[in-house]
Amino acid sequence: GGWRRAPQHLRSAAAGWDLRGGARAPGEKVLFWPCFLCASSSEFSADLGRATSEIMCSRQASVLGWCFLLLHMAHGVTGGLPCIRKYFGRDSIVCVCNSTYCDTHDPVSLPPVGSFIKYESSKSGNRLAPSRGVFQDRTVTPDLVLVLETTEQYQTVKGFGGSVTDAACINILSLTPATQNNLLRSYFSEDGIEYNMIRTPIGSCDFSTRTYSYADWPDDYELKNFSLVEEDIKMKIPVMQRVKAMSKKPIYLFASPWTSPIWMKTNNDWKGRGFLKGEAGSKIHKAWANYFVRFLDEYAKYNLTFWAITAENEPTAGMIANYPFQCLGFTPEQQRDFIAFDLGPALANSSHKDIRLIILDDNRVQLPHWAKVVLSEDSEARRYIHGIGLHWYLDFIAPIEDTVAPTHQLFPDYFLLFTEACTGSLFWEQAVVLGSWDRGNRYSRSILANLNQNVIGWVDWNLALDLEGGPNWVKNYVDSPIIVDVGSDTFYKQPMFYHMAHFSKFIPEGSRRIGVSIVQRYGSCHLEYVALIRPDGAAVVVVLNRTGKTIPFGLSDKMGLIVTEIPPNSIQTYLWRRE
Repeated sequence: GGWRRAPQHLRSAAAGWDLRGGARAPGEKVLFWPCFLCASSSEFSADLGRATSEIMCSRQASVLGWCFLLLHMAHGVTGGLPCIRKYFGRDSIVCVCNSTYCDTHDPVSLPPVGSFIKYESSKSGNRLAPSRGVFQDRTVTPDLVLVLETTEQYQTVKGFGGSVTDAACINILSLTPATQNNLLRSYFSEDGIEYNMIRTPIGSCDFSTRTYSYADWPDDYELKNFSLVEEDIKMKIPVMQRVKAMSKKPIYLFASPWTSPIWMKTNNDWKGRGFLKGEAGSKIHKAWANYFVRFLDEYAKYNLTFWAITAENEPTAGMIANYPFQCLGFTPEQQRDFIAFDLGPALANSSHKDIRLIILDDNRVQLPHWAKVVLSEDSEARRYIHGIGLHWYLDFIAPIEDTVAPTHQLFPDYFLLFTEACTGSLFWEQAVVLGSWDRGNRYSRSILANLNQNVIGWVDWNLALDLEGGPNWVKNYVDSPIIVDVGSDTFYKQPMFYHMAHFSKFIPEGSRRIGVSIVQRYGSCHLEYVALIRPDGAAVVVVLNRTGKTIPFGLSDKMGLIVTEIPPNSIQTYLWRRE
C-alpha cells in the first residue's frame, strides 16, 4: 500500500535501480522492502527504522543508503540516516559505512517543555533510535521510579573520547578520503557522536609498527637531536588537525609516554623491567622531563596544544620482568619525586605551564595507595598535579567502592579521569568479535559506574583497528568500536560505538551529575543509570538494562512523571527541558 502512495518520479527511479549492488554471493542474505514509502513523515520514520536492511555485504550499503536518503528528502524527514546492518551471527550486528554512505545522528535538539525525547540502542538492532513522549501526572506510578534529586550535586563532566594511536591512523588513512571523512565525522561531528577528548601516545607504543622515540641518539642530554617522526608528521598530526577542524566543540588533547629513549633506562631496552637511570634530580631525569616539554613544543608548531599530559602510561608495567612491549617503571615514590624535582618544574618553567598533569594512568587496583604516596601532605609534587588517570584492565579484582571512591574522599580537589579501556585484551578472549553486544554492555557498565563515583570523563583506546585487531608490533591485538576492512574501503561501527554515543552525544562538557533515589514497591532494581543536568539546564538520564526481560519504570522530576519501559539488552538516553 505504501509503495502505491509513493510519488511517481520516485517509483520510476527506484524501479530502475539495482539495489543489490552487483551479483549476490552464495548464501548472501539481502532483505529489501519497497513498501516503506508512507503517507506521513512519522509513519515513514517508524517503517524506515524497521525496514533498515539486514545487508550482508558493504557494496549494498551505498546504493540502499542513498535510496533511504532520497526517500527522507521526498517526505521531509529530518532524522539522521539509518544504520545499514550487517550480521555476524544472530544479534551480532554492525553498521556498515563506506565512501558514499554512513549512518548519522542529528544534532541534539531539546523537545518542548512538558515532553521528552528518548534514544534507544538494543541488542535486537536499534541504534540511537529516537522517540518522543510527554510527562504525565502522578496518579498512576510504575512499581519502579527513579527520582531525580537535583539538590544533590557532584562532579562536573569534562567529556568522552578515544585515542589517536599509530595503529588507528594507519587504519583510518588506509581508506579513501571520503571514507576517512565518514569515519572521523562519525566520532567528532555534530551528526556523529560528538567526542571531545583525544589521547595520543608520546612516541611509540604497542599499537605501533616499530619501536622509536624522539631522541634515540645516546647520551643526548640536551636533546639536540630531538625530532618528531613520520608517524607524527604524516599520520597523527594530520588526523588531529582534521578532527579539530570538523568539530564544533573544543577538542581536549592529552598525551602519555610509554617509554623513554632506551639509553635513559636501566635495562637499555624498550620492554621488560626497567627504570630511569639515576635518581630524581639527576641529568637523565632532567632530560626525560625536558623531553615532555619538547614534545609539547613541537606539536604546538602544528597548532595542536594539549589540555593535559600523564606522567607515564601504566608505570607498574615497567616493574614486571619480561613485560612484552614499551614501558617505563615507576613506584609511587619514584613518580612523586620525579614530578617534584624534574617534571613539575620543567612544565612550570615552560610555555605550557597551564597544562594539567595526571598521575597513575594505570589500573585502579593501585588506589588509593598510589594517590596517598604521590599526593601526601608533605609531597612537593602535589602542587604540580591536577588529576588521577584510571585504566580498567584489573577492575574485576578491584571493586570501585574500594579504590576510586576512597581516593575521591581523600583527595576531592584532584579530578579522576578514565584514560584507557578496550575489550579483547585478556589472554582468554578473542581479539575482535564483530557485533558483540556484550562488549558494548561492558563499556556502558564501566562508564555508569565511574560517573557515579565522581569520574569526570571516559576515554576509549584505539579509535579504529583492522579486522585482526591491529596493527600491533607485538601482536597484542584487541577490539575497537570501529573496525576497518581495508580491502573493501569499508568500516564497521560496533555496538561499543553506540554505547559510547549514549553518553558522548548527550552529556556535553560542563554537565553536572545529580543524585537519583529509587522508589520501589517490591523486588530489586536491575537497572544501571546516571542522571545529570546539562549546561543548558536540561536533564539527561542514561539507563542500561542488561537483563533478558523488559523492565517498566518511571522517571520523576519537577516536570512530572515519565512512564516508560526498557526492552531486554538495551540502553536508553532520556532528555528533557526542566523549565
